[in-house]
Amino acid sequence: MSLQHSSDDKVIEVIRTRPDQTLGCSIIDKDGREVPITEDMIQQACSELEKRLVKPAEQE
Repeated sequence: MSLQHSSDDKVIEVIRTRPDQTLGCSIIDKDGREVPITEDMIQQACSELEKRLVKPAEQE
């Protein structure tokens, strides 16, 4: 997924040794608990942002 596409774009596959492996970062929820950030969380956030993307008006 990319907001900009180019013929030079290279896809780099990410290989995790364990599917449940955390990304090494966390957020603090509303109750003060530390919640590990998962790849699914990041993918969902990216999908939401892409849905809200507004195409710039064309310049004359």
